[in-house]
Amino acid sequence: MTALLAASLSLLMIFTALLSGVFGMAGGLILVGVLLVVMPLPQAMVLHAVTQMASNGWRALLWRQHIVWKTAAASVVGSLISVGLWSIWLYVPDKAMALLLLGCSPFLVRAIPARVLPRTLGPGQMLVGSMVCMMLMLVTGVTGPLLDTLFLRSPLERKQIIATKAACQLFSHALKLVYFGALIEQSGSVEPWFAAIAVASSMIGTSLGKLVLEKLTDTQFRAWSNRIITVIATYYIGYGVVLLAGIA
Repeated sequence: MTALLAASLSLLMIFTALLSGVFGMAGGLILVGVLLVVMPLPQAMVLHAVTQMASNGWRALLWRQHIVWKTAAASVVGSLISVGLWSIWLYVPDKAMALLLLGCSPFLVRAIPARVLPRTLGPGQMLVGSMVCMMLMLVTGVTGPLLDTLFLRSPLERKQIIATKAACQLFSHALKLVYFGALIEQSGSVEPWFAAIAVASSMIGTSLGKLVLEKLTDTQFRAWSNRIITVIATYYIGYGVVLLAGIA
């Protein structure tokens, strides 16, 4: 870890935390993509988990009065069930299929009528949704836009969405850290001094994101969030198709 690489990654972490601080998404996707390029997968996953725990933890603390605790608790239970099953199985599916699942999931949720899947995001929905999201996180490092879609179709306002999702992901990233740090053999470690820089950078970006979110309306937040989800999901599907076709 050179000084130049450390400084570059620190700036990237500030930017991605800011992006996640405003919309609650996308920042982690960008960060994990870069980390996987510059370091081995175990180290990348460990560092990504550390930064996302810092970002989501600080965001949950900043918006703590808006957290919907019933929803967060259901997410914790679902994540525990998923990581427990995956710890026994340790199955890693084909990358192309994982990407296609990530990309198609939000479109499938959008297509389900409200009479079949109510727009309430009750404990049952959150339990099952978090199980699937945790599975995707253990396979790919991110949950994809599925969790965001579930939150956006609910009646929660933007601050409740950001706060509750941050609380949910704080716990899921902690489980990912345990999974890659202890359950997977030959997991890499992260130098403590850079881990401290990563945590500080994530907190700075998250604080800046709070200032931007305060200026948005709920309508603007939902509109831009749905656009970002569509772009991310389309990228996943395109990348998965490319891999299946053997182009990359």
